Amino acid sequence: MRKNIFAVCDLEVDYAYNFMDYLNQKKNIPFEIQAFTSVQNLIAYGKENHIELLLISGKAMCREVQELDIGKIVILSEGVHAPGLDQYPSVYKYQSSSDVIREVMACYGEEKAVLPVQFPVLKKTTEILGVYSPLGRCLKTSFALTLGQVLARERAVLYLNLEEYSGFEELMGRGFNHNLSDLLYYVRQENQNLMVKMNSMIQTINNLDYIPPVQAPADILGTSWKDWERLLSELVMHSSYEVVVLDIGNGIEELFQLLDQCKRIYMPVLTDVISTCKIAQFENLLRIWDYPQVLSKTVKVRLPFHAGPSAPETYAEQLPWSELGDYVRELLRKDME
Repeated sequence: MRKNIFAVCDLEVDYAYNFMDYLNQKKNIPFEIQAFTSVQNLIAYGKENHIELLLISGKAMCREVQELDIGKIVILSEGVHAPGLDQYPSVYKYQSSSDVIREVMACYGEEKAVLPVQFPVLKKTTEILGVYSPLGRCLKTSFALTLGQVLARERAVLYLNLEEYSGFEELMGRGFNHNLSDLLYYVRQENQNLMVKMNSMIQTINNLDYIPPVQAPADILGTSWKDWERLLSELVMHSSYEVVVLDIGNGIEELFQLLDQCKRIYMPVLTDVISTCKIAQFENLLRIWDYPQVLSKTVKVRLPFHAGPSAPETYAEQLPWSELGDYVRELLRKDME
């Protein structure tokens, strides 16, 4: 089954091919990518193939392109919208490729109620990995971010932080226009174009994709299990991700059911008396509620101290090269064996 076509046409050769290289590295893009530096070649291709999404520079746009069978056209603008193209949405050309893609996907998702073909994506099986601990101050989120970034060097990985208080805006030193709260809203609305909506929210760090976490704890506490279940099902069936890393907090309804969805659960632990007793209580509760399989999928990890950078905004991106990064690589190597 062939993916829908996302064509990029820009007369600036270096820009077009650098942008295509970026898209091909982003394994989560649910399109087949085609790049053109000639309008004539684009027109010839479009006469033989349906282009679902076209990103084209204003200088390259012409009547012949408008007459092609194209699902959605977005103008790649250099700052001034070309005359006669006001009917098309535009994105600014000279910004980061990730920002361009996010804006293009937002434009596409606004009008496209349903993808033309809503079939499962052809890919390897999606693995759901959980990172959870009943303990606090155990480097859980640092471990989850490191795990995601290390895995993302070779695979398409999505990180989702499901904590009530993640501190991500403070950690990344920036605000976000959209976050997990918006995605959960679309889940509750049973939006049929959920993956396109999600792609308009994606942020990236060292090739690891993530949805910015919620800002209000109520958005985690008020989400039902069926909504979490639907989101995971959509990711498995209709995203291109090979791995989803869930950084799980204690505010999830039906926590044990969510853990049961994971292929493997990494549990950071501490060795002091109180921490040991808390872990024992958690494990006893799993047995009482008849979730012994969660115990069998859980790997306890005792994480090394690592000296992170003093500036919060550089902390996450430097994790793969810290002592914690070395620990995660060794852990994954042993898992492979």
